[in-house]
Amino acid sequence: MSQSWCSAIPQGIRLAVQIMPNAKKSEVVGVLDDTLKIRLQAQPIEGKANEALIRYIAARLNLPKSSVQITHGLTNKRKILEVNSRDVTVEQAMQTLLPATQADGKVP
Repeated sequence: MSQSWCSAIPQGIRLAVQIMPNAKKSEVVGVLDDTLKIRLQAQPIEGKANEALIRYIAARLNLPKSSVQITHGLTNKRKILEVNSRDVTVEQAMQTLLPATQADGKVP
């Protein structure tokens, strides 16, 4: 399984994500085309989906919202996020964010 959706940067980690807004609940679907696919319980209007994404990633990684920012793709489904925390490693992020079915390398 490719792991290029999550990479280390000097101040923390960088995540490549693809969002699917208007979902029944916010959850990680898995990895597709080197991006982490995430369903969001938010509409893609007036920045609501972006805010929901930041809240979701921060909560999953147990960090304040201020540690997570969207650096590319504000108006796109594919986004690049930077997590500014030296306490979170690539391995921890992958373990925390990936569904259990993909943590062992199996794709559903």
